Amino acid sequence: MTLDELREFGLTRMDDGEMRDFLRNQRTGVVGIPTEGAPYLLPMSFGYDGDKRLYFTFVGGPESRKRELVEQTDTVRFLTYAAQSMFNWESLVLTGRVRRVPEAEWDDIADVLGTAWRPEVFQAAVDTGEIAVYEFTVRDWTGIKHAGLPPGFDTEVQ
Repeated sequence: MTLDELREFGLTRMDDGEMRDFLRNQRTGVVGIPTEGAPYLLPMSFGYDGDKRLYFTFVGGPESRKRELVEQTDTVRFLTYAAQSMFNWESLVLTGRVRRVPEAEWDDIADVLGTAWRPEVFQAAVDTGEIAVYEFTVRDWTGIKHAGLPPGFDTEVQ
């Protein structure tokens, strides 16, 4: 079924404002980096600048597979979602350009980076210096949501 056909069941597209609001309230998602085979998928926390940029902090040394792959491409996909129930969920898929942020620019984006959720292991990596920051500039995004019960679903007892 197409998205348009699913509207009858309560599924709708998010507009730009809804997608921005959704990103402001999310802290994690999945980055998909292209490879020759299947995409390389990474669960990631992120900071969002409120406009068209996300920031990811990669943990691991310069020999890490994720760094190698992301530096071989300039386009990646990112998925973030929230599912409160089977009738109340949202998802957002973003496609964009990615570039490594030089350490000299980290102070300029410190406020945005500070909004990202961080697992405890992250601090150990920061202490060893085994991190890299990447900027994801959104080129295209699509958001869908299902909020509430589908039309025709009667919740009142007769």
